[in-house]
Amino acid sequence: MDNTLLMLPGPVNVAPNVLAAMSKDIVNHRGDEFGVIYNETCERMSKVFKTNNQSYILTSSGTGAMEAAISNIAGPKDKILSVVGGKFGERFAEIAKTHGIDVEELAVEWGTAVSPEAVKVALEADENIKAVSVVHNETSTGVAAPIEEIGKVMKNYDALYIVDTVSSLGGDYVNVDKFGIDVCVTGSQKCLAAPPGLAAITLSDDAWKEVEKNDAKTYYFNMKKYRDSGNKDPAQTPYTPSVSLIYGLKEALNDIEKEGLDNRVARHHLNAKASRSAVKALGLELFAKESCASSTVTAVKMPEGLSDKDVRGTMLNKYQIQLAGGQDHLKGNIFRIGHMGVVNYKELAMTFTALGMTLKECGKDIEPGAGVTALADTFLEG
Repeated sequence: MDNTLLMLPGPVNVAPNVLAAMSKDIVNHRGDEFGVIYNETCERMSKVFKTNNQSYILTSSGTGAMEAAISNIAGPKDKILSVVGGKFGERFAEIAKTHGIDVEELAVEWGTAVSPEAVKVALEADENIKAVSVVHNETSTGVAAPIEEIGKVMKNYDALYIVDTVSSLGGDYVNVDKFGIDVCVTGSQKCLAAPPGLAAITLSDDAWKEVEKNDAKTYYFNMKKYRDSGNKDPAQTPYTPSVSLIYGLKEALNDIEKEGLDNRVARHHLNAKASRSAVKALGLELFAKESCASSTVTAVKMPEGLSDKDVRGTMLNKYQIQLAGGQDHLKGNIFRIGHMGVVNYKELAMTFTALGMTLKECGKDIEPGAGVTALADTFLEG
């Protein structure tokens, strides 16, 4: 058995009870039993989204939900403002362009967050903007966007507010209704701590009005079909769902309910605070500005003179702890520590113990236990 500890920004380690739930017998996905399971899973998703809107489960990665969000509300005659400050902001823009939508990119330096004022300026300058897409938690940079404050700006404009919470829902503050989010998407394999392969989406009444008017050029991700199938008795999906994965997601959402969503978010915030303290105690430099640092993944600049193979390679091959590398122009320049899902002090202590030893073995003049000491101090302070 591979005992590698996944300290990635997804996929994450999955609890034994969630894995066990997926081993249950397969049932007819057009039958009553699955209808009850699907309904309960969607209802629990809406609770985590903090919305009164209906949620829908898609058998796809989070990217599928991103495509559903864009393609169902806009078409070639429409214009979207995409905030781009990392790999997944770029993806939102690329999806829109693929569907022939006119995209205005609001570029943000990687490692920093967009300001609500910048969104306001862009909306003031162009009344033709139909929607604004924002990635809440940019795992490629370790940055969290101020989605609540952006939501306050959006309330003054007719444009729809689309937010990717793939790597933040269940690990950071997300309140779809309070923040005025019209379309919100997420994925299963991050803070929700379920296996990869499922996504979820929820739409406001205003978003549904645009869905009705828009001739969506998508078949698999056509949200009218998901709504129609979901309204059947028993509830269904328009196409064959991943039954076993939905068993797992339902169990993972049950775990969130038991822990308490607010408690879970607080745990993620403490994980992040402790991780940043440990990184600095080891003499390393954070990539993202702390004022906008993510609560689910910490991006770290590669130590001078060391390579990705030195750091991540040693962590994986010697200590069986897997960290993520940089993407695009950050490849080899940063590494990323995911602290989402079921991660707590134990997993972080193992990670920073191994990281301290790795740096020492690679010739860095540091106290290898400094990271774990800083980690413990932060957890004791709470």
